Formats: sequence, structure tokens, C-alpha cells
Amino acid sequence: MEFIIFLSKLDKEIIELVSKANYSIEENAPICLKSKKYIGFHNKAEKLIVICTDNAKKITNFRNKQLLNKDNYKLELYIKRALRHEATHMIQSCNNNKIIGDIEDIKKRLNKNKIKALKSSMKIPGSNLNREFEAYLMEDKPRKVIKAIKKYCL
Repeated sequence: MEFIIFLSKLDKEIIELVSKANYSIEENAPICLKSKKYIGFHNKAEKLIVICTDNAKKITNFRNKQLLNKDNYKLELYIKRALRHEATHMIQSCNNNKIIGDIEDIKKRLNKNKIKALKSSMKIPGSNLNREFEAYLMEDKPRKVIKAIKKYCL
């Protein structure tokens, strides 16, 4: 899986924990073709997280030569956030489809850019507003994602 080269040590730990929770991770699965603006998906029924690396590359205007220049911070950020976001949905599934935090606190902490992205996510069938709020908040909190996977899924 190509996307792993863009991850931090903490994100690689998330991948290990996802696997221990009996989930699979796929890259560039057919669902990624649904829309070029989506970078990740969670499929509860199949216990699957999908990372759409090709979509992330297009969104960030990534070019392969950037690997040599180490100028790939934007792509790294998008992929890390997608992994953490989808892992949060996995955590919610482990918690009987309930959020793990306080929704009012979560709503206060979400910035305007993430609220814009949240509106796009709500177009996906089966989306739940509170679960999306929480997933967007957790995108920047890898340690909390790790802790929650251990608490709710293992």
C-alpha cells in the first residue's frame, strides 16, 4: 500500500490496531471512483477502511517528483487525516454506532474548513451528523484515536 509512506509513526500504529480489531485496509478500491473529492471510506458491514490515495494526489496536485523533494506535506496531511477519520468511524462502530465524546464540546472545537468538508460527507448515504462531527475533530488527534481504538475495539 503506497499511502503508508506518507504516514507518521503514530499513524502506522493506528494501522496495526485497525488490523488487531479485525478490520482490513484497502487502497484505491472501486468505491474511490464514486467521487474524486473523497479520500477515505468506512464500510462497517465488511469491516473495511478504504484510503483513496489517487484521489488525495489529485486533490493536492501531487507529482511523483515531489517524493524526491520531500515536498509532500499536503498529501501527507490529507492521507493522515483520512486514516484517522475512518478509524474514528470504526471506533464508533465498536461503540454500537455511538460517538465516544460529548457532541456539544465537539461542535465547539470544529473549525470552519472542517464544517465545509462535513457538509460534503453528509451527502454519502448512511452518514450521521454527530458521528461525522466527531470524525472530523479526531483527524488531528492521532493519540486520541489510538487510545479510543484500544478502549472500544480491542
